[in-house]
Amino acid sequence: MIYKIKIHVDSHFGTPRAFVIQNQHKKKFFLQSASIETNDRIIHFDCNSWIYPIKKTKSDRLFFSNRCCLPSHTPRALVELRKEELDRLRGNGMGERKEWDRIYDYDCYNDLGDPDKGPEHLRPVLGGSRLFPYPRRGRTGRKHSTAENEWAWKDDMEFGRQMIAGTHPTRIQCLTTFPPQNKFGIQSSIKQSIIEQKLEGWTLSQAMEHGRIFMLDHHDFLIPYLNRINANGVCAYASRTLLFLRSDGMLKPLTIELSLPGQSPHLEIHRVFLPAKQGTQAALWQLAKAHVLANDAVYHQLISHWLYTHAVVEPFIIATKRRLSVMHPIHRLLNPHFKDTMHINALARLILINSGGIFERILFPGEICMQISCDLYKEWRFNEQGLPADLLKRGMAVKDPDKNNPTRIQLLLLDYPYATDGLEIWVAIKEWVKDFCSFFYKDNEAIEGDVELQAWWSEIRTQGHGDKYNDIWWYQMTTLSNLVESLTTLIWIASAKHASLNYGQYAYNGFPPNRPMLCRKFVPLEGTVEFGEFLKDPDKFFLKMLPDRFEMSLAAALVDVLSRHTCDEVYLGCQQSPGWIDNEVIQNRFAEFKQELKEIQTRIMQRNRDPKLKNRRGPANIEYTLLYPDTSSSSASASGITGRGIPNSISI
Repeated sequence: MIYKIKIHVDSHFGTPRAFVIQNQHKKKFFLQSASIETNDRIIHFDCNSWIYPIKKTKSDRLFFSNRCCLPSHTPRALVELRKEELDRLRGNGMGERKEWDRIYDYDCYNDLGDPDKGPEHLRPVLGGSRLFPYPRRGRTGRKHSTAENEWAWKDDMEFGRQMIAGTHPTRIQCLTTFPPQNKFGIQSSIKQSIIEQKLEGWTLSQAMEHGRIFMLDHHDFLIPYLNRINANGVCAYASRTLLFLRSDGMLKPLTIELSLPGQSPHLEIHRVFLPAKQGTQAALWQLAKAHVLANDAVYHQLISHWLYTHAVVEPFIIATKRRLSVMHPIHRLLNPHFKDTMHINALARLILINSGGIFERILFPGEICMQISCDLYKEWRFNEQGLPADLLKRGMAVKDPDKNNPTRIQLLLLDYPYATDGLEIWVAIKEWVKDFCSFFYKDNEAIEGDVELQAWWSEIRTQGHGDKYNDIWWYQMTTLSNLVESLTTLIWIASAKHASLNYGQYAYNGFPPNRPMLCRKFVPLEGTVEFGEFLKDPDKFFLKMLPDRFEMSLAAALVDVLSRHTCDEVYLGCQQSPGWIDNEVIQNRFAEFKQELKEIQTRIMQRNRDPKLKNRRGPANIEYTLLYPDTSSSSASASGITGRGIPNSISI
C-alpha cells in the first residue's frame, strides 16, 4: 500500500534528511520505503523495517535519507539524532531481548547445549576462553545438475576435479615438502618410489619444483580426536591425498594415506592405498576414497562453510549496526552484504550446530563438531581470507611482479575454475570498493579522523573477534589501501566465497556415495572376517560403509534446503532499492560495477565451452557455474536450486 501525506514547513527549513514515525495501532506493520517530494527534488528513504506499536517500543522510529556523510560532515541538526540512533542500536547489554528491540550486541556461543535433556547434551561455551576461542555471535537473550555418466562419481579424474571445481575448492594445496609431516615431526609413510612411477616421466623433485604435486590434507586437525570419534559407532581416519597435475591440466590421484592414533602419544598407524582399475585393489581404493571424501565433507560443512563464512562475518554485522550510523557511507556499502545473515545464523544455532542438532547427527565427529571448529578458528586470520592471499597461502599461486596484473599473483594450476573465475570477481569488487571509498575519503587523515569508522574497527577486533584481539595480523585502519582491502575481503566472504561453498551442495553432496558425511566401516584388513565379507561382495560392503538410510535422507534434505536461492534474493551487482544511495556519482560507478560483472559472466560461459579446459565439466559433465554473478533481471528473479548466482549476502 502507498500512503500520501502533505507536510507544510517553513520556507527556510532546509532539505529534510530524516523523519520519525510512530505506530499507534495495535499491530506492527512493515515500512518498505518513503520519499519526500519537494518543489525541486525527491528524497528517498530505504526503511525495510517493521514498525511496532508505540505501547511496546515506548519510542518513535527514526529513519535517515539515503544521502551518506562521514561523521565529521553530518549536518548540525542531525548530529545528536545520529548519535542517539547508534546508542539505541547498541543497547545497554542488560535484560532479555524483546521481539521489537533493535539491539545488536555480542555474546558467546552459550546456547548450543540443552542440559535439561540430560548430561549427554552438555556442550562447552565457545568463545571467551583459550581452550575454546570462537567468533562472537549476536546476542538474542533467548533462554540440479544431472551427470550424463551415472558412474562418474567413481572416476579418479572426477575425484580430483571436485577439489578445484566442486563444492569445496578451497582446501587443496601445493605440496612443497616431501614426505609430508605433522607439527610433531611425524612423517607420512608415503614412499617416493611408489608414486614416482606415475609422474609421466618426471622425478618427484622435478614435479614438486614445477608445482605439479598437490595435497588434500585432512590429517592434523583430526588425529587428536579420532579415538573419541571412533568410540561412538562411526569409523573415521585422518587422511592425506596426493595428486599429480597431468599435461592436460587435470589432477590425477597418486596415493591416499589413512591414519589412526597409535598406542602412545605422537605415534600413528598408517595405511597407504594406490589407484587401481579393477580387482580387489580397485575396490579397496574406492573404500579409501570414501573416507577421504567424508573427511572433506566434514571440513567443508563445519569449517569452510559454517565457521569461515557464516560465523566469522556475524561480528562485522553487529559492529556495523552498533558503530556506523546508517548515514555513514561504509554502512551503506556493507548493508546489502549482511541481509538475513544473523537470522540464518540464529536458525543454525537452533537446529544445525546445537546439542543433538543436524550436524551432530550427520557429520562423523558428532558431539565434538564444535570443539574441532574451535581448534580451527585458532588458525583463522582475516588478512588471509581474500582470494589472492588464500591462494598464496595454499601455494596454489605465486606472486607476479607485473604491475599490470591487478591480482599481483599467477596461478600454478591454470585450469582451476574456482580460482580463475573468483579472481575476476575479486578484482571487480575491489575496484568498486576502491572507487566508493576514494569518493568519501580524500586522504589517509580522513580515515584516521573518522570516529565511527575507528570505533567500528576497534570493536570488531576487541569484542566481535575478541579471542584474537592480540593477534598482530589485523590491518591497521589508517590508510585507504587497508580500508579497501578489509572491505573487499569482507564483501568477498559474504558474497562470492559463500556462494562457491554453498550453492553447489545439492549437485555434489546430495548423492551420498559421491560425498558421504560419515563412514560406518573401516577399510578391512587382510586376514580378518570383515575382509572375507568384503571379498565376497565389494559393492555391498561399500554400501554398508555409507551412512544409514535415515542419515542419508537427513543429509540430502539439508543440502536441498541450503542449495536453494530465496525468491527475494538480491545478487551481486544489484540493490534492493534503486535509490539505495543519494549520490549520482556513486550510482553511476555502481552501474559500471554491474556491467563488469555481466562481462565476467560472459567470459566464464566462454571458458565453460572451451574443450581444452577439462576441469570445467569433467567426467560428470557438470559445468562450473557457481560463480556466475547472475546480474541480469531475468536470472536474478530465479529461485530454488539453480547452481549459479552470487547473492550479496549469506542468506541461507
